[in-house]
Amino acid sequence: MLAEILQSLPQVLVDGIALGAIYAVIALGYTMVYGILELINFAHGEIFMTGAFIGVAMLILMTGMGWLAAMPAVLALILVLVVTSILTGFMGVGIERMAYRPLRNSPKLITLISAIGVSFLLQDLVRFITEYKRGNYILTGPSMFNEKFSIKFSSISSSFSDAFFKTSTLILIVAVVIMMVGLDFFVNKTKWGMAMRAVAQDRETASLMSINVNKVISLTFFIGSALGGATGVLFAVQYGTIDPYIGFILGLKAFTAAVLGGIGNIRGAMAGGLMLGILEMFAAANLQLLTGGIFGAEYKDVFAFAILIIVLIFKPEGLFGKAVTEKV
Repeated sequence: MLAEILQSLPQVLVDGIALGAIYAVIALGYTMVYGILELINFAHGEIFMTGAFIGVAMLILMTGMGWLAAMPAVLALILVLVVTSILTGFMGVGIERMAYRPLRNSPKLITLISAIGVSFLLQDLVRFITEYKRGNYILTGPSMFNEKFSIKFSSISSSFSDAFFKTSTLILIVAVVIMMVGLDFFVNKTKWGMAMRAVAQDRETASLMSINVNKVISLTFFIGSALGGATGVLFAVQYGTIDPYIGFILGLKAFTAAVLGGIGNIRGAMAGGLMLGILEMFAAANLQLLTGGIFGAEYKDVFAFAILIIVLIFKPEGLFGKAVTEKV
């Protein structure tokens, strides 16, 4: 059994890091908003999904106009990422302004219900527009970055097999690392990042220190939503086919990653996403072997969530979170 697990481990790590990178960036959106407003923004998964649809629509349009063939594929992807990030960023700001800000002083349950309502609204709106324009709400983008490469783990040890990945996987991981490093630098080293941390620590005191709390909250939603939208594009390029419901399950798992790492902790969200992705891929590859055929790869989510429950029983604040007392 151990030999078979070791044999598949390199491929599990490559696929797990790629999937975990997506979870990590989506988890950042959840954890940033929670850190400042103590709000679980359940519409964030749908912003990721909307970004995927905007990106694929742009790539299809560029293909139809011949632009995709006329420019380097990487340049086209960067253009799509920038435009999608800006659009989804402003979408996040609009959602905060219309759906959350009027309820800011209401009980948290009311705001949570509003977030769930926005989530369903975006799902159905994207489905309606896609069906109206394409006749089908499942969308497949142009094939890009499909060149395959291998990492020769077998040269390190005969116990390992080689790991294979596409160019899109490499682009995904590099782009996500750039986004995460950039966000970490912004939050910890810039004036606006300092303002965000101040508002997260104590909103009322920050406002007394001449910090424009509303602007900081809007900026937080813009950054989180922009990163989510860009990740949606990378997801669509990596996995090819998207539908209006991808945001729900991916958003749920990304929220799980944020809780696993420590909700409100940005670096914790990054680590939690990568851990969840690797755990999920490990379960998909080895669960049937570990359970003697009782459970197959389709039960990978059960395995990942079971790990989460065990972690939270012994460390409720998450792996990297700090235990805090409730404000009164």
